[in-house]
Amino acid sequence: MDRTAPSPIARVIAKLTAFESLNYAATNWLPRRTLTRAMGRFSKVEQPWIARASIAVWRTFSDVDLSDAAETRWPSMHACFIRRLRPGARTFAARAHQLASPSDGIIVASGRIDDDSIVQAKGKRYSVAELTGGEGEAYLGGSFVTLRLTAGMYHRFHAPQDGRVDRVRYFPGDCFNVNPPALKRVDRLYCRNERATVRLRLNDGTPVLLVPVAAILVAAIRLTFLDTVRLLRERAGPVATCDAPLVQGDEMGWFEHGSTIVMLVPAPFVPAQGVATGDRVRAGDVLFERGMVEDI
Repeated sequence: MDRTAPSPIARVIAKLTAFESLNYAATNWLPRRTLTRAMGRFSKVEQPWIARASIAVWRTFSDVDLSDAAETRWPSMHACFIRRLRPGARTFAARAHQLASPSDGIIVASGRIDDDSIVQAKGKRYSVAELTGGEGEAYLGGSFVTLRLTAGMYHRFHAPQDGRVDRVRYFPGDCFNVNPPALKRVDRLYCRNERATVRLRLNDGTPVLLVPVAAILVAAIRLTFLDTVRLLRERAGPVATCDAPLVQGDEMGWFEHGSTIVMLVPAPFVPAQGVATGDRVRAGDVLFERGMVEDI
């Protein structure tokens, strides 16, 4: 028996939410911030029967695979959301000219950054400058990949290559859903949602920008190398300069539900061969490789 196959109830829910207008209305016409705060508080309740029941309901309605988790029991649904994996569950082996995927996810968009805008969804684009608060100039002519972490996925993200994080900037914002129906309907969605920019400089000085974007029911973005006690929104200032050395695969932080990571890289990095929209990737899979510089 395939234990990862969706339950009958999950299949029914999937059929209902396949109607995009219903899906969008159900997740974006609600009081998003209120619901997100309530979910954050409820998920942290450490009462055994509440934890077991809420995890069971979550697994019923989401495609959740806990077979590679480090533990088999959790004190709360929140603890299950941010679960660690058993050793060896993900392999980071990108070579020096490659960059690994920082997280599990579904590729919702990828391509070249030809000007100041990149693809959100078919027919919709948004400004790199707005997304990053003006940090995007270094990546013009480079490439991007957008990864969506669904609610049932492993929620931690990791260093895509050896380097040092030297700057983090927090942007307050909304918490629209980041699923395909919302991406088709909400202009500049990633620029409107709560997010952060995390600049990693590789050992040769090349900048790589990770933009974790929060979404509905995401109660927090936490950065392990910076401060896992406080949420980014609780820090004294929006910008943090740091000098945090990381080895490829080191944990960088986590979401407390599903969300999105936009990864921006400068030329001559390009998406690795075979990387395509709709692909499901795992943390450690190769996303980018350093290509040949084209003659002008």
